[in-house]
Amino acid sequence: MRKVLRWLLALAVFLGTLSGTAAGAATAARSGPADIKDRLLSIPGMSLIEEKPYPGYRYFVLNYTQPVDHRHPDRGTFQQRITVLHKDTSRPTVFYTSGYNVSTAPSRREPTQIVDGNQVSLEYRFFTPSRPDPADWSKLDIWQAASDQHRVFEALKPVYGGRWLATGASKGGMTATYYERFYPRDMDGVVAYVAPNDVVDNEDSAYDRFFTAVGTKACRDRLNAVQREALVRRGALEKRYARYAADKGYTFDTVGGLDKAYEAVVLDYVWGFWQYSLLEDCDTVPADAATASDEEIWKSVDTISGFSAYTDQGLAQFTPYYYQAGTQLGSPTIHFPYIERKLIRYGYQPPRAFVPRSVPMRFQPHAMRDVDTWVRHHAAHMLFVYGQNDPWGAERFRLGSGARDSYVFAAPGMNHGANVAGLVPDQKSLATERILRWAGVSPADAARAKPLAAYDAQLDGRDPEREPALRP
Repeated sequence: MRKVLRWLLALAVFLGTLSGTAAGAATAARSGPADIKDRLLSIPGMSLIEEKPYPGYRYFVLNYTQPVDHRHPDRGTFQQRITVLHKDTSRPTVFYTSGYNVSTAPSRREPTQIVDGNQVSLEYRFFTPSRPDPADWSKLDIWQAASDQHRVFEALKPVYGGRWLATGASKGGMTATYYERFYPRDMDGVVAYVAPNDVVDNEDSAYDRFFTAVGTKACRDRLNAVQREALVRRGALEKRYARYAADKGYTFDTVGGLDKAYEAVVLDYVWGFWQYSLLEDCDTVPADAATASDEEIWKSVDTISGFSAYTDQGLAQFTPYYYQAGTQLGSPTIHFPYIERKLIRYGYQPPRAFVPRSVPMRFQPHAMRDVDTWVRHHAAHMLFVYGQNDPWGAERFRLGSGARDSYVFAAPGMNHGANVAGLVPDQKSLATERILRWAGVSPADAARAKPLAAYDAQLDGRDPEREPALRP
């Protein structure tokens, strides 16, 4: 009996620690220290990794203690990395997620510049170092990740008491959307950039249609020819690939061999071009693939797809993504009508091919259908921004009759780096005004809505978030 009582007491203390985070943060906000670093570190479970200087801001890299399983918080914890770009507690706060690792260099996402606010950035669970040890992969799902965000928000809301917006690009835009679906009362608005929405995983005809119309026929033909030629020259180029892998120490155990990895890289080529390049970049693609040298074909494929992508070393960092793609998110499959079937041995391989076999996986088809239905019928204060020439936008979020004050826009000619600044003037003005309004800092004259913070090349300048291989 005494053992049982001691166990129950320990459990109560543990749960009290977790559930007391928001209360402890609230107390600290009301009566704690004035310095922002001290206020952040007074939050239970928050610890400092480092502070980095940046003019006009305070920038902190932090760890926050999270339960491995939000349904059973007594079953272990892990340290989740976050960063805080602090402007002023009276300003709005933007909650940013990439869906992958978090950068520890100061940066500012577009909504943060627009509202001239603070920014909290969260590393996605199971991306190193924010990975439980041991890793129970069944606890990597969109609800658990949304619950991570919810706990961080509850901990920081007493410090940053103004309005909050969630944002993210690509998998980060998906993450912001899922967070809104499960915790719709947390944020005052959501800005989701280039967020794929694979509602029915085995129906991907939208992607095939996209690749028959994107850009110009001349550019499509040039890209298709290089991709086909890389398969025609498979023997010679795979010999080079083997030397390249040996020199770098790369291995191919997870994908199942160099041949499978080579084809996967080549089949990503056309997709990768449109994801990260613009129509004007077609001039960098060999004009006549049939007469191009092996070096030209290799260099073009390596530049766009990356021959390291499907090595064990290239895949390891992204195991959490492929696990989620194969269990909830879904993944695209496209066809190549301009390439003879005899040249393609494997086709687009499923996410299971890129996750170590020791990790069990089972697909849950209801997950994306649930989110899609919720967005169509319940979206409020949500803005989705896509790039016209971005393949991931072929299957996108759409709004139904139940959506309120929500929008889906596409930036003409833009790729996976599409943003509000790239929208046509009327949409750009409307989107900027709504972001300011949702953040509670809208100007009296809505027609004059513009970003409140001046552009900073170091904080704001960035290319599309480039991930080699077929990843959002």
